[in-house]
Parts: sequence; C-alpha cells; structure tokens
Amino acid sequence: MAETTSPAVERAESAPSFSPLYQQIKSLLVTGLEAGQWQPGQPIPSETELAARFGVSQGTVRKAIDEMAAENLLVRRQGKGTFVATHAEAQTQYRFLRLTPDAGGPAALQRRLLDCRRMRAPVEVARLLALKAGEAAVQVRRLLLADGKPVVLDDLWLPGTAFKGLTMERLEAWRGPLYRLFEAEFSVRMIRAEEKIRAVAAAPEEAALFGVAPGAPLLSVERLSYTYGDRPVELRRGLYHTAAHHYRNELG
Repeated sequence: MAETTSPAVERAESAPSFSPLYQQIKSLLVTGLEAGQWQPGQPIPSETELAARFGVSQGTVRKAIDEMAAENLLVRRQGKGTFVATHAEAQTQYRFLRLTPDAGGPAALQRRLLDCRRMRAPVEVARLLALKAGEAAVQVRRLLLADGKPVVLDDLWLPGTAFKGLTMERLEAWRGPLYRLFEAEFSVRMIRAEEKIRAVAAAPEEAALFGVAPGAPLLSVERLSYTYGDRPVELRRGLYHTAAHHYRNELG
C-alpha cells in the first residue's frame, strides 16, 4: 500500500513542488532542531515515536535520520539512540580544522587571543553575512600555535546581534573549542561551511606574527560557515603557515 502524507507533513509543505516523504520528515526534524526542541547532545525521540508522531512508516523516519547523520546534524550511538550532534563531540571538534601536521595525527593547537571588538560591519563582511548596512559585527583575531609556534592567524567576523555579549574576557575564560562556546552560550551551531583557498605572500605584520620573512608563502583560507536554514553566521579569514603542516581534505 502506498504511504499517505500525514497532516503534519502537509502543513510543512511550503512549495507546490514535490519532495520525497523522507525529505519532508527531515525538514520537520531540522525545523525542530532550529527551534531548540532538542538541544545539542540530547537524544531525539525513537524512530517508532517519530513515525507515530508524523503518521509515516518507521523506514521513512530512518531514511530521514540517516541523511541527517551523514550531514553531521545527528549522531547515532549504538544501543543508546540518536542524539543531536554537538561540537563537544570528540570526533567533531576538528571537523572544520583541516590543518594537519606533516608527521600525521590531529592538530593539537593552543589558542592565543589577540583582539575582540564590536564595530560596524565592513561592506564586504556585511554582504557575506547577510547583514544590513550599518549593522554591528564582532571581530575576533587569534593565533593558533603548535608546540608554541604560530601556524594559523584567524580573523573571525560574527553577526553582532547573534553574538551580543561576546567579549575578550569571555573568550579568554573559555577552555573548550570555540564552536562549542558559540553553541552552548549563543545557541549558534555551525552546520556546514564553504571555503576558498589560495597561496599568498606574507605581509610585514603577518610575517612578524609568524616569525617568517616578509613575502614568505602562506595559505589563505576564507571560510563562510552556516547554521540551520543555510543562514551565514561566521566569516573566517585565516592565514596558514605550512612549513610543518598541510591542508588535508577528504573527497568522495
């Protein structure tokens, strides 16, 4: 027998174009995550409960959850259930950091904060973060060090409204991953990111921070990170010193 569309799914349809039923269930679940119905690290209802709630088969729910797990929105734990993904998870802490030591293994980096200030967003920053002209943004500048040597210089731009209250003192007091701070204290979770990478020559100020000669080669990585609803919430412009590290990505 063909599976019918439940009233909950019918209410979720916002466009006349057809989408598979599991995609409609996925949309409902993502909407629940965005609304804070289930917090990062918390379990979501079982597949059986969700199937009853939405009036669909358990297989349809499973397919929606499988896709969300593949997109790092949810995490399956054997024998425990399915949980909302969080940046506190050990396997996701370095998901957005692709710098890897040439010797192998994950990058164990220390953080040195240089600046944190609130200002009117520059035109290009406002455009990329979908801010209105004149809206405030928070700029954070920091160094990441490996064995005491600077390897990343990061300039982060964040929407001022979403990150109201973010200060240098608050950043210095935080000991975990930065994205975990955004998630735990500002209810902003990074879902996906787009990056642009190019080789550049170190300007004098940057060269001094890295301890290299002006004109030395650096890797420029510009990242735009998005939260639920494909809303941009972070612009990160980083310079990477790759004398003993490389940028690693997995394809396929």
